[in-house]
Amino acid sequence: MSKITIRKAVIEDANLILCFVHKLAKEEKAKHEVETSRKQLIKTLFGKNSTSHAVICEAGGIPIGHAIYFFNYSTWQGKNGLYIEDLYILEEYRNLGAGKQIIKHLSCLALEKDCGRVEWSVLEWNEPAIKFYNSLGAKPQKEWVRYRLSGSSLKDAAGHF
Repeated sequence: MSKITIRKAVIEDANLILCFVHKLAKEEKAKHEVETSRKQLIKTLFGKNSTSHAVICEAGGIPIGHAIYFFNYSTWQGKNGLYIEDLYILEEYRNLGAGKQIIKHLSCLALEKDCGRVEWSVLEWNEPAIKFYNSLGAKPQKEWVRYRLSGSSLKDAAGHF
């Protein structure tokens, strides 16, 4: 197997990231929910005011996956955290350590930035991912329920404040 490396994404990776986003959405049975574009990724990941970041995973210089992340905050810890929005590895490169390398890279980054934790979400039916995350020592946070405002509910909520 070729050496797996992780590098910071650059603006020239926008099309690649978009491709990975579409592949992940298809696997998660949510392709119809993807609204982003190359232009939007450039703005939100590489723009002047971007608060989200991406890394590219390569095997022998060939891009095989990515992760998108951002920093959040824990009032209880009084520290930032690192939230992984997407972690995707091409199917033919899974079970070779690439996902572990991304998690290792982002965990090191979190520690460098004095973050108190690294978090992410996984679909409850995604057993291979759950098994992988459990193998890392990650613990599910079953006591928390995630909520979301989007579309008309977001607009309605904004009108109520």
